Amino acid sequence: MFYGNGPICHSSSACHLRLVGGDSPGHSCGRVVIFYCEIMGQLFGKGSNSLARTSLLVLLFSFFGFWGVVYAVYWSPYTTNVSIPLAQPVPFSHEHHVGGLGIDCRYCHTSVENASFAGIPATEICMTCHSQVWRDAPILAPVRDSFVSGRPIAWNRVHQLPDFVYFDHSIHVQKGIGCSTCHGRIDRMPITWKEESLYMRWCLDCHEAPERLVRPQADVFNLRWQPPPDQAQRGRELAATYHINAAPLRDCGRCHR
Repeated sequence: MFYGNGPICHSSSACHLRLVGGDSPGHSCGRVVIFYCEIMGQLFGKGSNSLARTSLLVLLFSFFGFWGVVYAVYWSPYTTNVSIPLAQPVPFSHEHHVGGLGIDCRYCHTSVENASFAGIPATEICMTCHSQVWRDAPILAPVRDSFVSGRPIAWNRVHQLPDFVYFDHSIHVQKGIGCSTCHGRIDRMPITWKEESLYMRWCLDCHEAPERLVRPQADVFNLRWQPPPDQAQRGRELAATYHINAAPLRDCGRCHR
């Protein structure tokens, strides 16, 4: 209802009329009238306030629910491919070769200590053994074909970083970061899968506190190594021995060049 200075006129059943101002010729009330119609009451019933509150709550929960789903998908194996075995032209088993036969990582990944890329084993490395062992096995036919033709086996890459990320295996190995820190217990994988997301936040967790994960050089290729109870103290000592300065490790240019 509008409030004015004059009396109320009930000349209309649909509206309340409040008389304000001076004379207005031609009007039955003799004054200027401001109408307040009760149509608002016809549009909005008694439950309108409850409906408005409920709508706001639904909108609020929908907003946070949507971003919650996005967050869950972002970290799920659907996006990260973590723990999902990747099919290969030859079903190579690290569990058998590393865990069972005890073959050292460097036997196949020959450049891991002195190059950014760890290296994919050449077919000749495979045939060092398989020219004598399982040499007629059907499962190894792609290996024999590759050896004869000279065409390398088209392995499917398990750990794939974006092109704008620079990663150097050799510097990590030299500074005491072991294989299992990033690749997990590869000696337990019948078919290789990705153990970690490789997201930037995961990398920064180590770059911001490398003393948590550095290990003695003798244990870099030891897949069974576990941080000792006094890792905090040992890690600081090893970081000093390796001349690791954590501050520059957080610079963008370390990985984005």
